[in-house]
Amino acid sequence: MSNENKDRPTMRYAIGIDLGTTNTEAAYCALEGNAALSVPTLLEIPQFVDQAVIERRSALPSALYLGTPEERENCDWQLPGQTDQNATNESVDSPDKGKKAKGSGKNKRGFLKKLFGVGNADDASGTSHPDALYLVGEIASRRASEHPEKVVLSAKSWLAYTKVDRRSPILPSEADDEMPKVSPVEASKRYLARVVETWNADFPDSPVADQLVVVTVPASFDESARELTREAAIAAGINPETMIFLEEPQAALYAWLARQGDSWRSKLKVGDVILVCDVGGGTTDLSLIKVGEENGDLLLERLAVGDRLLLGGDNIDLALAMRASELFSEKGVALNPWQSGVLRRQCRYAKEALLADGAEIDSICTITVAGRSSRLVGDSVSVDFPNRDARAIALDGFFPLCELTDQPLRRSGIGLREKGLPYEADPAITKHVANFLRVHARRLEGAVAPTVFLFNGGLFKSKVVSERMTEQLERWFPEEHPKNLDPNADMESSVALGAAFYGAAKLNGGVRIRATSARSYYIGIESSGMAIPGVARPMKALCVAPTGMEEGAEIDVPSESFELVVGEPASFRFFTSSTRPDDEPGALLTYYPDRNANQLENLSLEETDPIEITLDSYDEDENADVSSRLEYVMVRFHTKMTELGALEIWCDEVDGDRRWKLEFSVREQ
Repeated sequence: MSNENKDRPTMRYAIGIDLGTTNTEAAYCALEGNAALSVPTLLEIPQFVDQAVIERRSALPSALYLGTPEERENCDWQLPGQTDQNATNESVDSPDKGKKAKGSGKNKRGFLKKLFGVGNADDASGTSHPDALYLVGEIASRRASEHPEKVVLSAKSWLAYTKVDRRSPILPSEADDEMPKVSPVEASKRYLARVVETWNADFPDSPVADQLVVVTVPASFDESARELTREAAIAAGINPETMIFLEEPQAALYAWLARQGDSWRSKLKVGDVILVCDVGGGTTDLSLIKVGEENGDLLLERLAVGDRLLLGGDNIDLALAMRASELFSEKGVALNPWQSGVLRRQCRYAKEALLADGAEIDSICTITVAGRSSRLVGDSVSVDFPNRDARAIALDGFFPLCELTDQPLRRSGIGLREKGLPYEADPAITKHVANFLRVHARRLEGAVAPTVFLFNGGLFKSKVVSERMTEQLERWFPEEHPKNLDPNADMESSVALGAAFYGAAKLNGGVRIRATSARSYYIGIESSGMAIPGVARPMKALCVAPTGMEEGAEIDVPSESFELVVGEPASFRFFTSSTRPDDEPGALLTYYPDRNANQLENLSLEETDPIEITLDSYDEDENADVSSRLEYVMVRFHTKMTELGALEIWCDEVDGDRRWKLEFSVREQ
């Protein structure tokens, strides 16, 4: 939102949406009157829980059932607020479409396609069977065990998987070519659309399009995954001009701040380092946030974020199901494929019961799988699952006590594998946390020993699991003796609640987590001069973002103008430095590639991966001959560090109003 106050008169609420791998939740906070300071409220979302049975629930399972047209016709599947149950994915152009000063929408999509391997928004509808039945939420989650080939799960994880076209109908991956499929973007859109429809029905005088909407994303999402999430949100009816993104671990901390009010300052001190450990159903997200001081006031500053780990509570469900299958086999019972699918869902409930507070170590949980027409099993079958087995699987398999120097296994060693999501090879979450802390200790020169921690995610509702992770942190850092910032946190809804609170704090004023760049950033510029055989022209590195630039800030880079190549493929080079804190925007460094291989090192510069892109020359005539579009445009630079850590470098035409954007994530460096 470039002009927050412009739309302020119509904004009555800040809405936070957690588009989760397992569940989607929404919360809201009023922006007017005394209610503006209240704790955010969860939005109850109507959804089918069975045929013809609708219930309101705070969590919408991120599951999409794809049924046949016949199934669609034999029941009234309309939900409150729903306009068209089978609306297909509309073509979504760049929000800058039609604004000449922002370049063409084609440029934006072309950039994503070349850099990230994603297709154009109008390449496909995102659905393979528009007349199929589309059901989201609890009923889809329930049908996943019976018909896995008809249910889309983990669409959010597929959004981050760059090896597939995420706008093409590829899900469910188990479905054959004759069955309905949707794209990860389309599935995500439908979850968000259910939230939008619910809100607009419940608050007809304050539609979503007029409110501030905060959509959370994993801290480790790259630019392509964020852009695709944004595209899904726009297609679902969220206004791009009033939408912002927030990292999920930060949202969990904002939820704690919402509950504390001003008293949070008495519970933290300058120098505290907060580890946010968010273990959801399908992913684990890690962040480090430091408590600092400015003008006598405490402030929060993010230090580091971790890689996206496809590892979470769902892995434990599967491990329990495998053990349960062994127990059935010991009784001479062979489960058919349908029952094996049901078993995994039953094991999820068993996990919650066996690992719940108060569950005795010697207790058991009876797991029952209903019979289905089969030559092997006709009636319901049951086994007693010991709590000891469940704890051993969860604690020893996923939270084993380890050393801070232990490294997780990165790959199995097998040369070939099936196409699918890049799940972690090592299930030990504690080892992944150790690796995260160790890596950033080197980068930040050892200043990352957490003194406090905050757990998030349904798995940490289990006292057994949270106590094991607490024990691990205390063993790693006995001198700091890290303490749990909020043992009674709402582990499952904190992200949505925190996002709503953040939106209110952003507009009304309030504590914010500040994120600044730990490096300075440079764009490479080729020197002009006569061509000489075998001799490369000198390169210049122009500082476009200094060390300490805050996320959300933007600057005009003071420099002379430069020639930008548009209309044909070009390579753009970028450099970073963590040891040149005094370089101001506009500082120009020169090095000679042919003279000394160590010149970049001598200048304390590191080169990142280049961006290969064709910037459009003309919006008006896309059918013109390619050679006629080649242009050298005089430009100056304007840079912005987005709130999600992407560095936008805008190339502004000196003698016109055209603009071209170059963008890459600064957090990968």
